[in-house]
This record gives sequence, structure tokens and C-alpha cells, in this order.
Amino acid sequence: MPRFAANLSMLFTEVPLLERFERAARAGFSTVELQFPYEATALSIRDRLVANRLTMVLHNLPAGDWAAGERGIACLPDRVEEFRAGVAKAIDYATTLGVKQLNCLAGKAPAGVPDAVVHQTFVDNLKFAAAALHEAGLKLLIEPVNTRDVPGFWLSTSAQALAVMDEVGADNLFLQYDIYHAQRSEGELGGTLSRHLARIGHIQVADNPGRNEPGTGEINYPFLFNLLDKLGYSGHVGCEYKPAGTTEAGLAWLEGARRLLRARS
Repeated sequence: MPRFAANLSMLFTEVPLLERFERAARAGFSTVELQFPYEATALSIRDRLVANRLTMVLHNLPAGDWAAGERGIACLPDRVEEFRAGVAKAIDYATTLGVKQLNCLAGKAPAGVPDAVVHQTFVDNLKFAAAALHEAGLKLLIEPVNTRDVPGFWLSTSAQALAVMDEVGADNLFLQYDIYHAQRSEGELGGTLSRHLARIGHIQVADNPGRNEPGTGEINYPFLFNLLDKLGYSGHVGCEYKPAGTTEAGLAWLEGARRLLRARS
């Protein structure tokens, strides 16, 4: 059965960040993830993890000014020093929190910069980050993001991400496969999981349209969760979706998924 992790940047937002850990534990989660933990100190988050017997499995590298619409800086030629400082900060948080893998968002391609320059900046930054994370015993992930939701996002398909991974050539670099983004960008969900599972370090879920909880849209999640079991996926599945109502009300899908998978096992 997939191991589901609550994304505390998207779920339980009815309460402040540090109160969401208790809510997640009460809802039956044993693992959580965050997009960006940096609004709180690493020690305060670690205290909440320990108090609620939770493990954090993922967070992102710093990604620029999110409130201003930035969605990563790894492909921006004029932000390399900022990116490298962010790698160090993310490793510090991960070390304190016991996180084993970090996600790197490429960002939006800057206007007026040749694509070859953007591409090389991203590759060089990934080589730097992968080496730094390898020294700390961590995995590095990259995540394609659909350009319908985020126009101009430079890394938008699985094939593009896999080609970049080949170019970087780091054995601790993996694909973060967000099923919602993949459905919006390319489809072929089951085939991609089947062909490339060995190169996927983390999976995230939301339904389409709306990016709400599984079961609210067109994606056949019972099929995909069963497929992950058949394929022997041992990683986590991050619940990175926007609840259609309250978080707790929207979690009915999760118990349904667990019952279905138990019945099939």
C-alpha cells in the first residue's frame, strides 16, 4: 500500500503551520512534507515532529519570492549565488529535520535569455546541488510543472526532466513525479510510472481539474495506487492538493483508498 504523506503547505491550512502537525497525526498520517519550511525555525518544526511522532520526508530548496509569483530560481542565470546559498540553507533544515530528499524547482524561463543559457544554468546548478547533497547523504529531486498553471515554467515534462538528469549524471538525482502536473502536461500516467519507476524518488497526488483531492476529477487513482503496489514502489506519496472543503472532510478518499488496497492484497 502506498505510504501517504500529508503536505502541510496545502493541507490543514485552517490553522497556523506549527499546529498542522498535530492535525496530521490525528488524521492518521505518520509522515508529512512541506513545500517550504523556512517560515519557521528548523528546531520549532523538529519539536512538532517529535511531539506528534511524525517523520518529514520532503521539502523544497528555497525558490525565490513565492508571493511575488516566482516558482524557483535554479534556471535563472543572474541568481546563481542566491541558489547556492539556498542549497546550504535547505541542507541545514534537512539535517535538523531528518529529511532525506530535497526538491529543486527550476523556475520560469527569464525573458530575453537564450534557452541554451537557461538550460546550462539549470544543469550547472543541479550539478552543484547534487554534489552538496551527496556529501550530506541526501537525494536531490527535480519536478516538472505544467505550464497551464505556471506559464513559462522551464521544466514541464517527464521526458525533459529525464534528459536533464542524464546530462547532470548524478546518482543521487531523481524525478519527483507529480501526477496532477503530469496529467495536465502529458498524460500517460501509468506508462510513465511503469517505465521510469526506478528513477522516481517521490510521487505527489491531486486530481484534475481543480487540483483537489483524489476522487474529485478525471484521474483513475484506484488504478494508479494499485499499479504502484504491483510495481513495488517503496517511496512516499505526498498529498499535495487543495481540499475542496475542509481538510478533514476531504480525507474520506484516503480511507477509501486504503480499504480498496487492503481488499486487493
